[in-house]
Amino acid sequence: MNAVAAWREAPFFDERERAALRWAERVTAIPHQDPGDEDFAELRKHFSLAEIAELGFVIVTINAWNRLNVSSRTPIPR
Repeated sequence: MNAVAAWREAPFFDERERAALRWAERVTAIPHQDPGDEDFAELRKHFSLAEIAELGFVIVTINAWNRLNVSSRTPIPR
């Protein structure tokens, strides 16, 4: 899990995983930055449309939980 924050530098993520992580960053950046067509094209090389939809739901669910935790001042257990 610690390597996810440094996925660009970590040597052990394959191209499919890198595409998913890149997409997660792009979707999380909405509305400040929209995912580009080239981002989607790269994602499409590795995932079906159904898998992209599932990935999208996972990304927005994680983002929702993060926003709820931050806004309710819920500390992260250590």
